[in-house]
Amino acid sequence: MALSHLEHFLIIADDMEATTAWYVDVLGFSVGDSPDFGTPVSWLYLGAGDVIHIAQAPDGGKEGAVPGSREDIAHGGRPIHHIAFRANGLTATVAHLRSLQVEFIEQQAGGQNLYQIFMQDPNGITIELNFPAEEAVGLAAPKLALSLGDG
Repeated sequence: MALSHLEHFLIIADDMEATTAWYVDVLGFSVGDSPDFGTPVSWLYLGAGDVIHIAQAPDGGKEGAVPGSREDIAHGGRPIHHIAFRANGLTATVAHLRSLQVEFIEQQAGGQNLYQIFMQDPNGITIELNFPAEEAVGLAAPKLALSLGDG
């Protein structure tokens, strides 16, 4: 077996509409066509490809779920620690996140020549954005902001 690429991932959301809006407003996904599965699902696209599918949690979700603190972002979600996207436009992205008051942390990825931003979606999933290091000239971020441990 040889895998070629990630097809999509499904988020079972506490609030399907709020989660869809977050990915559209914060990260620039677009809502597109989705097949009729007999249950509501929102398909989010980057260009022509569907990348994220969002469905409502069967129990209606938790009341008032919100992203966590900087420490929560650094520790990642469970059981998926984080989901990463390649990106460009670091300066504009930082300004956009600040204008929306989205909490985020930054990290310089040593040997990978990347500058990274991490945040959480409304369900507590940590999202990683990887920018070319040359877009971060003059910025100073910790070499390791994320944690894989409990402390």
